[in-house]
Amino acid sequence: MDVVIRNATLPDGRTGIDIAIEAGRIAAVEANLAARGAREIDAGGDLVTPPFVDAHFHMDATLSYGLPRVNASGTLLEGIALWGELKPDLTQQALVERALHYCDWAVARGLLAIRSHVDVCDDRLLAVEALLDVKRRVAPYLDLQLVAFPQDGLLRSPTALANLKRAIAQGVDVVGGIPHFERTMADGAESIRILCEFAAQQGLRVDMHCDESDDPLSRHIETLAAETHRLGLHGRVAGSHLTSMHSMDNYYVSKLLPLIAQSGVAAIANPLINITLQGRHDTYPKRRGMTRVPELMAAGVEVAFGHDCVLDPWYGMGSGDMLEVAHMGLHVAQMTGQQAMRACFDAVTATPARILGLEGYGIAPGCHADLVLLDAADPVEAIRLRAARRLVMRRGQVVAETPRPVASLHLPGRPAQADFRLASRPQVPR
Repeated sequence: MDVVIRNATLPDGRTGIDIAIEAGRIAAVEANLAARGAREIDAGGDLVTPPFVDAHFHMDATLSYGLPRVNASGTLLEGIALWGELKPDLTQQALVERALHYCDWAVARGLLAIRSHVDVCDDRLLAVEALLDVKRRVAPYLDLQLVAFPQDGLLRSPTALANLKRAIAQGVDVVGGIPHFERTMADGAESIRILCEFAAQQGLRVDMHCDESDDPLSRHIETLAAETHRLGLHGRVAGSHLTSMHSMDNYYVSKLLPLIAQSGVAAIANPLINITLQGRHDTYPKRRGMTRVPELMAAGVEVAFGHDCVLDPWYGMGSGDMLEVAHMGLHVAQMTGQQAMRACFDAVTATPARILGLEGYGIAPGCHADLVLLDAADPVEAIRLRAARRLVMRRGQVVAETPRPVASLHLPGRPAQADFRLASRPQVPR
């Protein structure tokens, strides 16, 4: 064997597990594995997980904070206006450099798959060309899936549809949209029909910014689910944000949730950004804004968390850490039960991997040897600590490594070294 990881804890709760890796894939997952590896790695009982997956990001805008100016109000609409001001000054080289820099951050944090929306409303398609270049460059260590995103509205922007089709022809993977940004509700519904029919014809996935609004009457997710069902796109469509659902009438939502579930539409919440941008017109009480994550999960809908923004016109913070995203999502959705907290970990790992359709994802024989060793005993502790990534592996090769953090303590009656974890972890029923 090329590598054997010893004494690992897995996200499903199994402990004392050995993972054998050969030719970039997992060969065996079992306790007390007899095979020896050319390299032996002792997990020391810590959590080994498949890599983090970001189901919703904007890599064309990342690390552009302050260009051409700072978002003074911090609002969604000013961010969109700022991006419009910045677009004429974009260069392909700058886009590539910022995206590659962010990919380095991502890999160091065990984030090895990202779905990024890319604006197609610039007739030059500079951002599309730049991110297609980045996708090729980072392929050895990161899966980058691109969404053709008509930021200015498919029908509001005269060349958006033609540009979207050009982007898909050049190699962009997924059809995007933003129906709530069209001029009328009717135009929003029409944009969904056009885009879903195009995706069905091309055999593509769909991921739309949908109802990113506090308006409870913004109900484009209903249309998206209905079109998905009509066209047989089950399992290939995601609605991102869905923040209006936070403000909707409960009776309407009781009808909406089964429709979403039956159509196989996935939901992607963006906790850091939803809690920041929504409720801006409220005084008090002030709405949280994030979509109904626990209710969607209970209805059988696949729900993932996305990072959305890092240091861009919409958000002046962020670091590419999906455990930070899960941590915020857990708090905003009040998902503090044991199973609920584990579901938040799944929302940045296994669930978005399914939404993206990643091949060979997981910890089982035959899967890609893409693994992250965390300085934590289980998924809940990983979220609580935003645990250090002791090791990140891509196709069986170590691509990032960090020593376990310790604090030197010199207090009477205290050990010389102590870590940041629980000295004796409580036994919690799984």
